[in-house]
Amino acid sequence: MKFNIKPLVQQDASSIAAWQYESPYTVYSLSEVDIPGLLDPANRYFAVQNESGRTIGYCCFGQEGKVPGGLYDDTESQVLDVGVGMHPALVGRGFGGDFVKSILRFAADEYQPVRFRVSIAEFNKRSQKTFMNLGFINTFSFDRDGDCMRFVQLEREVGL
Repeated sequence: MKFNIKPLVQQDASSIAAWQYESPYTVYSLSEVDIPGLLDPANRYFAVQNESGRTIGYCCFGQEGKVPGGLYDDTESQVLDVGVGMHPALVGRGFGGDFVKSILRFAADEYQPVRFRVSIAEFNKRSQKTFMNLGFINTFSFDRDGDCMRFVQLEREVGL
């Protein structure tokens, strides 16, 4: 599957806010209250579309890719935090590797970091496996501020 990445617009944000994930992935479900944040250019959200132009995912970079409580003591020009989300109907169907590769290529071109970093809920072994299959390694574990949900941080060099 080929993916196109473009600035996120109102229609994309409304679609994404309606996606509902099954347990235990419900922590990734958004709602209408999240739409303004998705549309704020400062938050750097992008729509990921399939070949026919349907929004099947999203990504974000920088501050929006960080989870409170994580270890983020470097500059963005060195390490770019990446967040991703895929339509619930596509999760677990083998598209994750190509989906994430497309996002990382886009991010490398757009922001020219030295390294990528992702923060993933510890229970989300599917997402961890996807990133590890792309050369990411576990660098840190932490409890999210506020609710103590456990997260792992994975990193890799951009050029891998």
